Amino acid sequence: MLATLLSALLATSPPPEQAPFELPAISTRAPVDTVAFDSERFHLVASVRAEQPARALAPELEALRDEVAALIGTDWTGRTEVRVALGREEYDAMALPGPRPPGWAVALAWPAANVILVDARSIASAEGKTTLRHELVHIALGRLGSGWPRWFQEGVAQMVTRERQFKSGHYSTMAIAIATDRLYDFDALSDGFPERPQDVEVAYAQSAEFISFLYARHGPVRFGELIELVGQGVVFEQAFARAFHTSLSLEEAAFKQHIALRYPWWPVIFMSGTLVWVGGALLMTFGFLRRRRAVAAHRQNQLRLEQLEDTAVILLGTLPYAVNDDAGPVIDPLPGLPWRVTSVRTGS
Repeated sequence: MLATLLSALLATSPPPEQAPFELPAISTRAPVDTVAFDSERFHLVASVRAEQPARALAPELEALRDEVAALIGTDWTGRTEVRVALGREEYDAMALPGPRPPGWAVALAWPAANVILVDARSIASAEGKTTLRHELVHIALGRLGSGWPRWFQEGVAQMVTRERQFKSGHYSTMAIAIATDRLYDFDALSDGFPERPQDVEVAYAQSAEFISFLYARHGPVRFGELIELVGQGVVFEQAFARAFHTSLSLEEAAFKQHIALRYPWWPVIFMSGTLVWVGGALLMTFGFLRRRRAVAAHRQNQLRLEQLEDTAVILLGTLPYAVNDDAGPVIDPLPGLPWRVTSVRTGS
């Protein structure tokens, strides 16, 4: 389905004509000792400490580019520069001049410059290839047009790489964000994503969901029109309205109604240890209430017995001739009572 998506999109949208790509001298935020070498379609620049993982990465990059090109229906022009750092200090230093990279990012793409930055430590992780594939999708979109909102880029990249599909973490992120009213307006995600990791997670998740929603709602032909219009230089919001025959704000409102039904909060309890804690809490509460009822019943019974005893004493103490204080014979004035009077004092 995803291959069909971008194949249809890009088949109707040839990349704009570009002048031959010339690699500039490496420009970084801070001085770094580097080594450089080329593969067929990549120029790799690695810090001295990251040279070995960078050389091992080169053939994998070629395979990943073939995979992305197959998914989107075409390869992009130019040789892509991949910068490989080792550790956070080198990663920040080897970024393009400008703002410091977000603390949560282990790979970044600058499509206009045809540059990718990656931390060598992330390459060896289980998600390393998915991360690189994700950034290559950014490069591909950047070679097709400009002015893409950040949420659109990230949503398409995630849809193509399928990195969130069927993951429980994605479900819980969306369900909790909806239940706590933490979804972002897409205007707030056009130029960039928030800094805090928990907020970034929500921004990525809802971007992926919105792209899936739009594709299911409008289909690949409309998406192809959107890609073509943006590639021709039409502002994204105008291209969106012309391609989908509606406004971004109306589609966003429909999406939020749809997503609230798609992600109810209660399954989150069953996908985590929360169920154990909730069950334990309920059992403790039930036991406490049961014990409290038993204690209350016992106290009520004691009070009843005390009231009966007090009533008997008062009743018998008011009867004349009940007792002879001089140790004379005791007269039982109420022989019909269920007890036998043996001694009652009437005096003070």
